[in-house]
Amino acid sequence: MKARMKNPAMLMPEIIQPIHALLGTAKKSGVPARTLELVHLRVSQINGCGFCVDVGARDLKKVGETDERMFAVAAWRETPYFTDAERAALALAEAATRLSDRADPVPDDVWEEAARHYDERALAGLILHVALVNCFNRFNVTTRQIAGSVKWEARADGR
Repeated sequence: MKARMKNPAMLMPEIIQPIHALLGTAKKSGVPARTLELVHLRVSQINGCGFCVDVGARDLKKVGETDERMFAVAAWRETPYFTDAERAALALAEAATRLSDRADPVPDDVWEEAARHYDERALAGLILHVALVNCFNRFNVTTRQIAGSVKWEARADGR
């Protein structure tokens, strides 16, 4: 495997600071860090971003996530490992990632369940986080970044 080019964030280092700022804002929104990391992993799985799946799994391990939950993220609906709030966040993340898959991309029931668990600030942070992960996935999938190819101190997603 070979990357097509360096990650755009590495070629344009001036975008790292704004990415850090946006990530920091999402992390301060009231959504638990572990939930944001689960969302990162799930969105990256949907988008087929091996680089980001690798990053997501490593970051989940850093925050003490169990193997059972990490292995089950792709099948979160069919496993007992997730709280209702995490399920709501994962459902919203999936809907916001798969916008073209249905006529009503983010149905009211998905939104209402998320709003039952998160206030507006947290919802804003969750939406921002999903958008950023989708951005990272698009950088990395398009340029075929290789899982494990970037030092953790200088990752392309700014984290």
